[in-house]
Amino acid sequence: MDMVQTGKFIAMLRKEQGLTQEQLGEKIGVTNKTVSRWETGIYLPPADMLLSMSELFDVSVNELLSGRRLTEQEYKKAAEENLAQAVRASSFSLKDKIEFYKKKWLKEHMAVMILLAVCIIGAFAAGVVFEKSLLIFAAALILIFGHCLMNNSMMTYVEKNAYDGSGER
Repeated sequence: MDMVQTGKFIAMLRKEQGLTQEQLGEKIGVTNKTVSRWETGIYLPPADMLLSMSELFDVSVNELLSGRRLTEQEYKKAAEENLAQAVRASSFSLKDKIEFYKKKWLKEHMAVMILLAVCIIGAFAAGVVFEKSLLIFAAALILIFGHCLMNNSMMTYVEKNAYDGSGER
C-alpha cells in the first residue's frame, strides 16, 4: 500500500463524482484540510472514513487502499496486504477519535444548545425582573438538567463511534 497512490486514487474518485475537497469532507464528516492530507498521502484515512468513501465512490476498501481498481484475482492478495499495512500506518489514536466525535456532535447539536441557553437566560431574566425566586430557581434547574442531558448524549455518541467506529456496541 502506497499512501501517495491511495491519495491520488481518492482525488481521482472525488473528481469523477464532481466533488470539491470541501464537499467530500462535508459528506463524510471531516474538513477539507483532512481530505487534502489524505489526497497528498500525508495521512491514511481511518477505517470508518474508508468505509464511508467506499460506499460513496462505489469501490471496495481494498481498492481505496491499493490506490486503483482491482481485478478479482488481485483482490484477495491486496486484501491481506492492505489490512496489515493499514494497521501499521493508522495515525489516529483513541484520544484523537474521541476529540473528533465530540466536535462533530457539538456541531450537529449547536442549535439545541443555543435554544437551551436562550430558555435559561430568559427564565433567569424574568425571575430577576419580576422578583420571582421560583423562576431563578427554575433557570438553575434547567441549566443543571440541560448540562447533564447534553453531556450524557454527547458521551453516548462518542462511545458508540470512537471505540469501534460501527455506531453499535
